[in-house]
Amino acid sequence: MAIPSDNLKTNYLQMKKSNQDSRRLFLKQALALSAVTVIPTVLTKAVSGAVAPVHGLASASERVNLACCGIGNRGGEIIQALYDTGLANIVALCDVDMGAPHTQKILQKFPDVPRFQDFRVMFDKMGNQIEAVSVGVPDHAHFPITMMAMALGKHVYVEKPMARTFQEVELMMKAAKKYKVANQMGNQGHSEANYFQFKAWVEAGIIKDVTAITAHMNSARRWHGWDTKITKFPDAEPVPSTLDWDTWLMAVQHHDYNKDFVNGQWRCWYDFGMGALGDWGAHILDTAHQFLNMGLPYEVSAVKLEGHNPFFYPQSSTLSFKFPKRGAMPPVEIMWYDGVNNIPQVPDGYGVSELDPNIPPVGNGKIQPAKLNPGKIIYSKELTFKGGSHGSTLSIIPEEKAKEMASKLPEVPESPSNHFKNFLLACKGQEECRSPFEIAGPLSQVFTLGVLAQRLNTKLEFDRETKRITNNKLANELLIGPPPRKGWEQYYNV
Repeated sequence: MAIPSDNLKTNYLQMKKSNQDSRRLFLKQALALSAVTVIPTVLTKAVSGAVAPVHGLASASERVNLACCGIGNRGGEIIQALYDTGLANIVALCDVDMGAPHTQKILQKFPDVPRFQDFRVMFDKMGNQIEAVSVGVPDHAHFPITMMAMALGKHVYVEKPMARTFQEVELMMKAAKKYKVANQMGNQGHSEANYFQFKAWVEAGIIKDVTAITAHMNSARRWHGWDTKITKFPDAEPVPSTLDWDTWLMAVQHHDYNKDFVNGQWRCWYDFGMGALGDWGAHILDTAHQFLNMGLPYEVSAVKLEGHNPFFYPQSSTLSFKFPKRGAMPPVEIMWYDGVNNIPQVPDGYGVSELDPNIPPVGNGKIQPAKLNPGKIIYSKELTFKGGSHGSTLSIIPEEKAKEMASKLPEVPESPSNHFKNFLLACKGQEECRSPFEIAGPLSQVFTLGVLAQRLNTKLEFDRETKRITNNKLANELLIGPPPRKGWEQYYNV
Protein backbone atom coordinates (compact mmCIF):
# COMPACT_ATOMS: atom_id res chain seq x y z
CA MET A 1 0.00 0.00 0.00
CA ALA A 2 1.28 3.45 -0.88
CA ILE A 3 1.97 5.93 1.89
CA PRO A 4 0.58 9.49 1.91
CA SER A 5 3.25 12.01 0.90
CA ASP A 6 5.28 13.74 3.61
CA ASN A 7 4.26 17.13 2.25
CA LEU A 8 0.57 16.35 2.59
CA LYS A 9 1.06 14.99 6.10
CA THR A 10 3.08 18.03 7.15
CA ASN A 11 0.69 20.52 5.60
CA TYR A 12 -2.35 18.83 7.01
CA LEU A 13 -0.91 18.39 10.52
CA GLN A 14 0.14 22.05 10.64
CA MET A 15 -3.31 23.10 9.55
CA LYS A 16 -4.91 20.68 11.99
CA LYS A 17 -2.85 22.00 14.91
CA SER A 18 -3.68 25.63 14.15
CA ASN A 19 -7.38 24.83 13.79
CA GLN A 20 -7.72 22.25 16.55
CA ASP A 21 -9.87 24.41 18.79
CA SER A 22 -12.13 25.57 15.98
CA ARG A 23 -12.53 21.98 14.73
CA ARG A 24 -13.53 20.81 18.19
CA LEU A 25 -16.07 23.62 18.48
CA PHE A 26 -17.34 23.02 14.94
CA LEU A 27 -17.88 19.30 15.50
CA LYS A 28 -19.52 19.96 18.86
CA GLN A 29 -21.91 22.46 17.27
CA ALA A 30 -22.65 20.18 14.33
CA LEU A 31 -23.70 17.42 16.73
CA ALA A 32 -25.59 19.67 19.13
CA LEU A 33 -27.61 21.81 16.73
CA SER A 34 -30.52 20.11 15.09
CA ALA A 35 -31.96 22.88 12.94
CA VAL A 36 -31.34 26.27 11.46
CA THR A 37 -34.40 27.83 9.90
CA VAL A 38 -32.97 31.04 8.47
CA ILE A 39 -29.27 31.66 7.87
CA PRO A 40 -28.03 35.15 8.76
CA THR A 41 -26.89 37.34 5.88
CA VAL A 42 -24.39 40.14 5.48
CA LEU A 43 -25.49 43.33 3.72
CA THR A 44 -22.60 44.33 1.48
CA LYS A 45 -21.71 44.78 -2.17
CA ALA A 46 -25.22 44.86 -3.68
CA VAL A 47 -25.91 46.50 -7.00
CA SER A 48 -29.62 46.71 -7.66
CA GLY A 49 -31.83 47.63 -10.57
CA ALA A 50 -35.30 47.08 -11.95
CA VAL A 51 -36.41 43.66 -13.14
CA ALA A 52 -36.95 43.73 -16.90
CA PRO A 53 -40.03 42.02 -18.34
CA VAL A 54 -39.26 38.88 -20.34
CA HIS A 55 -41.17 38.40 -23.60
CA GLY A 56 -41.69 35.42 -25.85
CA LEU A 57 -41.79 32.87 -23.04
CA ALA A 58 -44.54 31.14 -21.13
CA SER A 59 -47.01 33.44 -19.41
CA ALA A 60 -45.76 35.14 -16.26
CA SER A 61 -47.82 32.85 -14.05
CA GLU A 62 -46.16 29.79 -15.65
CA ARG A 63 -42.56 30.96 -15.31
CA VAL A 64 -40.32 30.23 -12.33
CA ASN A 65 -38.53 33.27 -10.86
CA LEU A 66 -34.91 32.18 -11.08
CA ALA A 67 -31.82 33.68 -9.42
CA CYS A 68 -28.53 32.68 -11.00
CA CYS A 69 -25.29 32.23 -9.02
CA GLY A 70 -22.30 32.03 -11.35
CA ILE A 71 -22.95 33.74 -14.69
CA GLY A 72 -19.80 33.06 -16.73
CA ASN A 73 -18.36 29.95 -18.38
CA ARG A 74 -20.44 26.92 -17.35
CA GLY A 75 -22.67 29.06 -15.15
CA GLY A 76 -23.61 31.16 -18.16
CA GLU A 77 -24.41 28.05 -20.20
CA ILE A 78 -26.71 26.82 -17.44
CA ILE A 79 -28.55 30.16 -17.34
CA GLN A 80 -29.04 30.10 -21.11
CA ALA A 81 -30.28 26.50 -21.07
CA LEU A 82 -32.78 27.20 -18.28
CA TYR A 83 -33.97 30.38 -20.02
CA ASP A 84 -34.34 28.58 -23.35
CA THR A 85 -36.99 26.27 -21.85
CA GLY A 86 -39.35 29.25 -21.77
CA LEU A 87 -40.15 28.47 -18.14
CA ALA A 88 -37.64 30.70 -16.34
CA ASN A 89 -37.89 34.37 -15.52
CA ILE A 90 -34.36 35.59 -14.67
CA VAL A 91 -34.82 37.90 -11.67
CA ALA A 92 -31.29 38.14 -10.21
CA LEU A 93 -27.70 37.60 -11.34
CA CYS A 94 -24.90 36.90 -8.87
CA ASP A 95 -21.19 36.51 -9.54
CA VAL A 96 -18.10 37.34 -7.51
CA ASP A 97 -16.55 39.01 -10.55
CA MET A 98 -19.07 41.04 -12.53
CA GLY A 99 -16.26 42.74 -14.46
CA ALA A 100 -14.68 39.56 -15.84
CA PRO A 101 -14.81 39.05 -19.63
CA HIS A 102 -16.62 35.73 -19.35
CA THR A 103 -19.59 37.33 -17.56
CA GLN A 104 -20.36 39.87 -20.26
CA LYS A 105 -22.52 37.69 -22.50
CA ILE A 106 -25.09 37.07 -19.78
CA LEU A 107 -24.92 40.65 -18.50
CA GLN A 108 -25.64 41.93 -21.99
CA LYS A 109 -28.52 39.50 -22.46
CA PHE A 110 -30.15 40.56 -19.17
CA PRO A 111 -28.98 44.17 -18.81
CA ASP A 112 -31.69 45.33 -16.39
CA VAL A 113 -31.75 42.37 -14.02
CA PRO A 114 -30.46 43.16 -10.48
CA ARG A 115 -26.81 42.21 -9.97
CA PHE A 116 -24.98 41.04 -6.86
CA GLN A 117 -21.47 39.92 -5.95
CA ASP A 118 -22.48 38.15 -2.74
CA PHE A 119 -25.23 35.52 -2.75
CA ARG A 120 -26.06 36.34 0.88
CA VAL A 121 -26.89 39.91 -0.08
CA MET A 122 -28.95 38.69 -3.01
CA PHE A 123 -31.10 36.53 -0.75
CA ASP A 124 -31.43 39.31 1.81
CA LYS A 125 -32.47 41.93 -0.75
CA MET A 126 -34.61 39.78 -3.05
CA GLY A 127 -35.48 36.61 -1.17
CA ASN A 128 -39.23 37.12 -1.49
CA GLN A 129 -38.93 37.49 -5.29
CA ILE A 130 -36.88 34.31 -5.82
CA GLU A 131 -38.44 30.87 -6.28
CA ALA A 132 -35.45 28.89 -7.53
CA VAL A 133 -31.67 29.20 -7.80
CA SER A 134 -29.11 27.91 -10.30
CA VAL A 135 -25.62 27.23 -8.91
CA GLY A 136 -22.95 27.22 -11.62
CA VAL A 137 -19.85 28.06 -9.59
CA PRO A 138 -16.62 26.20 -8.64
CA ASP A 139 -17.06 22.88 -6.82
CA HIS A 140 -16.01 24.24 -3.43
CA ALA A 141 -18.68 26.97 -3.63
CA HIS A 142 -21.67 24.72 -4.35
CA PHE A 143 -22.32 23.90 -0.72
CA PRO A 144 -22.94 27.26 1.02
CA ILE A 145 -25.13 28.66 -1.76
CA THR A 146 -27.18 25.48 -2.03
CA MET A 147 -27.64 25.15 1.73
CA MET A 148 -28.78 28.74 2.11
CA ALA A 149 -31.16 28.48 -0.85
CA MET A 150 -32.83 25.35 0.54
CA ALA A 151 -33.06 26.78 4.06
CA LEU A 152 -34.93 29.74 2.58
CA GLY A 153 -37.32 27.43 0.76
CA LYS A 154 -35.84 27.92 -2.73
CA HIS A 155 -35.66 25.17 -5.32
CA VAL A 156 -32.08 24.57 -6.40
CA TYR A 157 -30.25 23.39 -9.53
CA VAL A 158 -26.58 22.75 -8.72
CA GLU A 159 -23.93 21.74 -11.23
CA LYS A 160 -22.16 18.41 -10.71
CA PRO A 161 -20.56 17.17 -8.53
CA MET A 162 -22.84 18.22 -5.70
CA ALA A 163 -20.01 19.28 -3.37
CA ARG A 164 -16.33 18.77 -2.61
CA THR A 165 -16.41 16.70 0.59
CA PHE A 166 -18.31 13.61 1.66
CA GLN A 167 -19.83 15.43 4.65
CA GLU A 168 -21.00 18.39 2.58
CA VAL A 169 -22.91 16.05 0.27
CA GLU A 170 -24.35 14.26 3.31
CA LEU A 171 -25.64 17.55 4.73
CA MET A 172 -27.09 18.61 1.38
CA MET A 173 -29.08 15.36 1.19
CA LYS A 174 -30.29 15.89 4.75
CA ALA A 175 -31.31 19.49 4.03
CA ALA A 176 -33.18 18.47 0.85
CA LYS A 177 -35.30 16.05 2.88
CA LYS A 178 -35.95 18.65 5.56
CA TYR A 179 -36.88 21.59 3.35
CA LYS A 180 -38.72 19.57 0.68
CA VAL A 181 -37.73 21.77 -2.27
CA ALA A 182 -37.08 20.60 -5.82
CA ASN A 183 -33.38 19.80 -6.14
CA GLN A 184 -31.45 18.70 -9.21
CA MET A 185 -27.77 17.99 -9.83
CA GLY A 186 -26.61 19.17 -13.24
CA ASN A 187 -25.56 15.97 -14.97
CA GLN A 188 -27.75 16.78 -17.95
CA GLY A 189 -27.39 13.38 -19.62
CA HIS A 190 -29.54 12.01 -16.81
CA SER A 191 -32.57 13.32 -18.68
CA GLU A 192 -31.45 12.21 -22.13
CA ALA A 193 -31.45 9.02 -24.18
CA ASN A 194 -29.01 6.99 -22.08
CA TYR A 195 -31.15 7.45 -18.95
CA PHE A 196 -34.29 6.05 -20.54
CA GLN A 197 -32.45 3.31 -22.44
CA PHE A 198 -30.52 2.13 -19.36
CA LYS A 199 -33.71 2.11 -17.27
CA ALA A 200 -35.66 0.19 -19.91
CA TRP A 201 -32.88 -2.34 -20.47
CA VAL A 202 -32.52 -3.03 -16.75
CA GLU A 203 -36.29 -3.44 -16.34
CA ALA A 204 -36.38 -5.80 -19.32
CA GLY A 205 -33.50 -7.89 -17.96
CA ILE A 206 -31.11 -6.98 -20.79
CA ILE A 207 -28.66 -5.35 -18.36
CA LYS A 208 -28.31 -7.74 -15.43
CA ASP A 209 -25.63 -9.52 -13.41
CA VAL A 210 -23.07 -6.75 -14.03
CA THR A 211 -19.72 -7.69 -12.48
CA ALA A 212 -17.33 -5.01 -13.78
CA ILE A 213 -17.34 -1.55 -15.33
CA THR A 214 -14.44 0.24 -17.00
CA ALA A 215 -14.91 4.03 -17.03
CA HIS A 216 -12.47 6.26 -18.88
CA MET A 217 -11.78 9.93 -19.57
CA ASN A 218 -8.46 10.25 -21.37
CA SER A 219 -8.56 13.77 -22.80
CA ALA A 220 -5.96 16.34 -21.75
CA ARG A 221 -6.77 18.31 -18.59
CA ARG A 222 -5.75 21.77 -17.41
CA TRP A 223 -3.09 20.52 -14.98
CA HIS A 224 -1.39 18.13 -17.37
CA GLY A 225 2.20 19.18 -17.78
CA TRP A 226 2.41 21.10 -14.50
CA ASP A 227 5.42 20.59 -12.22
CA THR A 228 4.39 17.71 -9.95
CA LYS A 229 7.32 18.28 -7.59
CA ILE A 230 5.91 21.53 -6.19
CA THR A 231 6.22 22.09 -2.44
CA LYS A 232 3.75 24.96 -1.95
CA PHE A 233 0.77 26.71 -3.50
CA PRO A 234 1.44 29.35 -6.19
CA ASP A 235 2.70 32.73 -5.03
CA ALA A 236 0.22 35.48 -4.22
CA GLU A 237 -0.75 37.81 -7.04
CA PRO A 238 -2.71 41.09 -6.95
CA VAL A 239 -6.44 40.46 -6.73
CA PRO A 240 -8.30 41.87 -9.77
CA SER A 241 -10.15 45.02 -8.81
CA THR A 242 -13.48 43.56 -9.93
CA LEU A 243 -13.16 40.29 -7.98
CA ASP A 244 -14.53 39.69 -4.47
CA TRP A 245 -11.84 37.16 -3.52
CA ASP A 246 -13.07 36.68 0.04
CA THR A 247 -16.50 35.58 -1.15
CA TRP A 248 -14.94 33.45 -3.91
CA LEU A 249 -13.14 31.42 -1.21
CA MET A 250 -16.45 30.70 0.57
CA ALA A 251 -15.89 28.30 3.49
CA VAL A 252 -12.43 27.12 2.39
CA GLN A 253 -9.48 28.11 4.58
CA HIS A 254 -7.68 31.22 3.32
CA HIS A 255 -5.54 31.04 0.17
CA ASP A 256 -3.82 33.99 -1.42
CA TYR A 257 -5.20 34.87 -4.85
CA ASN A 258 -3.49 33.43 -7.91
CA LYS A 259 -4.78 33.32 -11.48
CA ASP A 260 -4.34 29.54 -11.45
CA PHE A 261 -7.14 29.24 -8.86
CA VAL A 262 -9.91 30.88 -10.91
CA ASN A 263 -11.78 30.62 -14.23
CA GLY A 264 -11.81 26.85 -14.44
CA GLN A 265 -8.31 26.40 -13.03
CA TRP A 266 -9.90 25.66 -9.65
CA ARG A 267 -10.70 22.18 -10.95
CA CYS A 268 -7.01 21.30 -10.77
CA TRP A 269 -6.62 21.66 -6.97
CA TYR A 270 -7.74 19.32 -4.20
CA ASP A 271 -8.75 22.35 -2.10
CA PHE A 272 -11.20 23.65 -4.70
CA GLY A 273 -12.15 21.06 -7.31
CA MET A 274 -12.74 17.38 -7.93
CA GLY A 275 -10.41 16.71 -10.84
CA ALA A 276 -11.32 14.56 -13.84
CA LEU A 277 -13.31 12.11 -11.71
CA GLY A 278 -15.64 14.72 -10.25
CA ASP A 279 -15.92 16.54 -13.55
CA TRP A 280 -16.76 13.59 -15.81
CA GLY A 281 -17.73 10.73 -13.49
CA ALA A 282 -21.28 12.00 -13.11
CA HIS A 283 -21.69 12.02 -16.91
CA ILE A 284 -20.25 8.53 -17.40
CA LEU A 285 -21.35 6.47 -14.38
CA ASP A 286 -24.66 8.07 -13.40
CA THR A 287 -27.08 5.58 -14.96
CA ALA A 288 -25.11 2.51 -13.92
CA HIS A 289 -24.86 3.79 -10.37
CA GLN A 290 -28.59 4.49 -10.09
CA PHE A 291 -30.15 1.56 -11.91
CA LEU A 292 -27.69 -1.02 -10.58
CA ASN A 293 -28.40 0.23 -7.06
CA MET A 294 -24.71 0.61 -6.23
CA GLY A 295 -24.83 3.00 -3.29
CA LEU A 296 -21.45 3.44 -1.62
CA PRO A 297 -18.33 1.26 -2.14
CA TYR A 298 -16.71 -0.79 0.61
CA GLU A 299 -13.21 -0.30 -0.81
CA VAL A 300 -11.54 2.37 -2.93
CA SER A 301 -7.93 2.02 -4.09
CA ALA A 302 -5.43 4.19 -5.90
CA VAL A 303 -4.13 1.47 -8.23
CA LYS A 304 -1.83 3.72 -10.25
CA LEU A 305 -1.04 7.43 -9.97
CA GLU A 306 1.46 9.26 -12.17
CA GLY A 307 2.66 12.65 -11.00
CA HIS A 308 1.11 12.38 -7.56
CA ASN A 309 1.60 15.42 -5.32
CA PRO A 310 -0.30 16.90 -2.34
CA PHE A 311 -1.63 19.97 -4.14
CA PHE A 312 -3.18 19.15 -7.53
CA TYR A 313 -4.42 16.07 -9.33
CA PRO A 314 -2.14 13.43 -10.85
CA GLN A 315 -1.23 13.42 -14.52
CA SER A 316 -3.04 10.10 -14.73
CA SER A 317 -5.00 7.93 -12.32
CA THR A 318 -6.31 4.41 -12.19
CA LEU A 319 -8.79 3.93 -9.35
CA SER A 320 -10.71 0.87 -8.18
CA PHE A 321 -14.16 1.05 -6.55
CA LYS A 322 -15.55 -2.19 -5.11
CA PHE A 323 -19.27 -2.55 -4.35
CA PRO A 324 -20.78 -5.52 -2.51
CA LYS A 325 -23.61 -7.80 -3.55
CA ARG A 326 -26.89 -5.87 -3.58
CA GLY A 327 -29.90 -8.15 -3.31
CA ALA A 328 -29.75 -10.46 -6.33
CA MET A 329 -27.07 -8.31 -7.98
CA PRO A 330 -23.51 -9.66 -7.79
CA PRO A 331 -20.55 -7.65 -6.46
CA VAL A 332 -19.19 -5.18 -8.99
CA GLU A 333 -15.90 -3.36 -9.44
CA ILE A 334 -15.57 -0.06 -11.27
CA MET A 335 -12.15 0.75 -12.69
CA TRP A 336 -11.62 4.44 -13.48
CA TYR A 337 -8.92 5.60 -15.91
CA ASP A 338 -7.90 9.19 -16.61
CA GLY A 339 -4.79 10.66 -18.24
CA VAL A 340 -3.86 10.91 -21.90
CA ASN A 341 -1.68 7.81 -21.93
CA ASN A 342 -3.58 5.81 -19.31
CA ILE A 343 -5.81 3.94 -21.76
CA PRO A 344 -7.73 0.90 -20.46
CA GLN A 345 -7.79 -2.35 -22.33
CA VAL A 346 -10.92 -2.84 -24.42
CA PRO A 347 -12.54 -6.21 -25.22
CA ASP A 348 -12.45 -7.98 -28.55
CA GLY A 349 -15.11 -6.63 -30.86
CA TYR A 350 -15.08 -3.17 -29.28
CA GLY A 351 -14.87 -1.48 -32.67
CA VAL A 352 -13.84 2.13 -33.20
CA SER A 353 -13.93 4.78 -30.48
CA GLU A 354 -16.39 7.24 -31.96
CA LEU A 355 -16.51 10.84 -30.81
CA ASP A 356 -20.20 11.30 -30.01
CA PRO A 357 -21.30 14.78 -31.20
CA ASN A 358 -23.60 14.96 -28.17
CA ILE A 359 -20.66 15.01 -25.75
CA PRO A 360 -19.88 18.63 -24.82
CA PRO A 361 -16.37 20.06 -25.16
CA VAL A 362 -13.88 19.86 -22.31
CA GLY A 363 -13.57 23.13 -20.39
CA ASN A 364 -15.05 25.54 -22.94
CA GLY A 365 -12.74 24.28 -25.69
CA LYS A 366 -13.15 21.67 -28.37
CA ILE A 367 -12.91 18.09 -27.18
CA GLN A 368 -10.06 16.47 -29.07
CA PRO A 369 -10.47 12.90 -30.29
CA ALA A 370 -8.45 10.74 -27.92
CA LYS A 371 -7.15 7.21 -28.31
CA LEU A 372 -10.30 6.27 -26.42
CA ASN A 373 -13.07 8.85 -26.06
CA PRO A 374 -14.94 9.40 -22.77
CA GLY A 375 -17.22 6.53 -21.84
CA LYS A 376 -17.56 3.10 -20.27
CA ILE A 377 -17.55 -0.62 -20.92
CA ILE A 378 -20.04 -2.63 -18.86
CA TYR A 379 -19.37 -6.35 -18.36
CA SER A 380 -22.18 -8.66 -17.30
CA LYS A 381 -22.16 -12.44 -17.02
CA GLU A 382 -23.75 -12.79 -20.47
CA LEU A 383 -23.35 -9.50 -22.35
CA THR A 384 -20.85 -6.67 -22.79
CA PHE A 385 -22.03 -3.09 -23.36
CA LYS A 386 -20.16 -0.14 -24.82
CA GLY A 387 -21.22 3.39 -23.96
CA GLY A 388 -20.12 6.99 -24.11
CA SER A 389 -20.72 9.94 -21.82
CA HIS A 390 -23.65 12.23 -21.05
CA GLY A 391 -26.73 11.11 -23.01
CA SER A 392 -24.89 8.70 -25.32
CA THR A 393 -26.68 5.38 -25.61
CA LEU A 394 -25.26 1.91 -25.06
CA SER A 395 -24.60 -0.69 -27.70
CA ILE A 396 -24.03 -4.41 -27.27
CA ILE A 397 -20.64 -5.68 -28.44
CA PRO A 398 -19.42 -7.44 -30.49
CA GLU A 399 -21.61 -6.53 -33.47
CA GLU A 400 -22.62 -10.16 -34.05
CA LYS A 401 -24.09 -10.34 -30.54
CA ALA A 402 -25.90 -7.03 -31.05
CA LYS A 403 -27.61 -8.41 -34.17
CA GLU A 404 -28.61 -11.54 -32.27
CA MET A 405 -30.15 -9.45 -29.46
CA ALA A 406 -31.87 -6.86 -31.67
CA SER A 407 -35.31 -8.50 -31.62
CA LYS A 408 -35.21 -8.90 -27.82
CA LEU A 409 -34.57 -5.25 -27.00
CA PRO A 410 -37.47 -3.30 -25.47
CA GLU A 411 -38.89 -0.10 -26.87
CA VAL A 412 -37.27 2.87 -25.15
CA PRO A 413 -39.51 5.87 -24.42
CA GLU A 414 -38.36 9.31 -25.49
CA SER A 415 -37.53 11.90 -22.87
CA PRO A 416 -40.57 14.12 -22.13
CA SER A 417 -38.28 17.00 -21.10
CA ASN A 418 -34.59 17.85 -20.96
CA HIS A 419 -32.71 18.19 -17.68
CA PHE A 420 -33.31 21.93 -17.34
CA LYS A 421 -36.99 21.80 -18.22
CA ASN A 422 -37.39 18.81 -15.92
CA PHE A 423 -36.06 20.90 -13.03
CA LEU A 424 -38.34 23.86 -13.74
CA LEU A 425 -41.37 21.59 -14.14
CA ALA A 426 -40.45 20.00 -10.81
CA CYS A 427 -40.41 23.49 -9.26
CA LYS A 428 -43.98 23.81 -10.52
CA GLY A 429 -44.94 20.38 -9.19
CA GLN A 430 -45.50 18.92 -12.67
CA GLU A 431 -42.57 16.45 -12.83
CA GLU A 432 -40.11 14.88 -10.40
CA CYS A 433 -36.43 15.76 -10.71
CA ARG A 434 -34.50 12.94 -12.38
CA SER A 435 -31.23 13.64 -10.58
CA PRO A 436 -32.36 14.77 -7.11
CA PHE A 437 -29.92 14.81 -4.24
CA GLU A 438 -31.18 11.47 -2.92
CA ILE A 439 -29.93 9.90 -6.19
CA ALA A 440 -27.07 12.25 -7.09
CA GLY A 441 -25.76 12.44 -3.50
CA PRO A 442 -24.44 8.89 -3.11
CA LEU A 443 -22.96 9.12 -6.63
CA SER A 444 -21.16 12.34 -5.67
CA GLN A 445 -19.95 10.69 -2.46
CA VAL A 446 -18.40 7.89 -4.51
CA PHE A 447 -16.33 10.56 -6.24
CA THR A 448 -15.30 12.21 -2.96
CA LEU A 449 -14.00 8.83 -1.78
CA GLY A 450 -12.12 8.37 -5.05
CA VAL A 451 -10.53 11.81 -4.65
CA LEU A 452 -9.42 10.93 -1.10
CA ALA A 453 -7.74 7.78 -2.43
CA GLN A 454 -6.02 9.93 -5.09
CA ARG A 455 -4.98 12.60 -2.60
CA LEU A 456 -3.52 10.15 -0.10
CA ASN A 457 -2.32 7.65 -2.73
CA THR A 458 -3.65 4.70 -0.81
CA LYS A 459 -6.41 2.12 -0.34
CA LEU A 460 -9.43 3.07 1.76
CA GLU A 461 -11.71 0.62 3.53
CA PHE A 462 -15.16 2.13 3.93
CA ASP A 463 -17.97 1.02 6.27
CA ARG A 464 -21.18 1.55 4.29
CA GLU A 465 -23.35 1.44 7.41
CA THR A 466 -21.48 3.91 9.63
CA LYS A 467 -20.09 5.90 6.67
CA ARG A 468 -16.59 5.89 8.11
CA ILE A 469 -13.18 5.01 6.71
CA THR A 470 -11.90 2.30 9.02
CA ASN A 471 -8.25 1.84 8.01
CA ASN A 472 -6.96 5.41 7.76
CA LYS A 473 -7.54 8.04 10.47
CA LEU A 474 -6.45 10.98 8.32
CA ALA A 475 -8.71 9.93 5.46
CA ASN A 476 -11.63 9.53 7.87
CA GLU A 477 -11.08 13.09 9.13
CA LEU A 478 -10.94 14.32 5.55
CA LEU A 479 -14.48 13.00 5.00
CA ILE A 480 -15.42 16.16 6.86
CA GLY A 481 -12.33 18.17 6.01
CA PRO A 482 -10.89 21.15 7.84
CA PRO A 483 -13.33 23.40 9.69
CA PRO A 484 -14.97 26.18 7.68
CA ARG A 485 -13.53 29.66 7.79
CA LYS A 486 -14.85 31.93 10.51
CA GLY A 487 -18.23 33.28 9.51
CA TRP A 488 -19.15 30.28 7.36
CA GLU A 489 -19.96 27.75 10.11
CA GLN A 490 -23.73 28.26 9.98
CA TYR A 491 -24.12 26.51 6.63
CA TYR A 492 -23.08 23.23 8.24
CA ASN A 493 -26.06 23.14 10.60
CA VAL A 494 -29.15 21.31 9.39
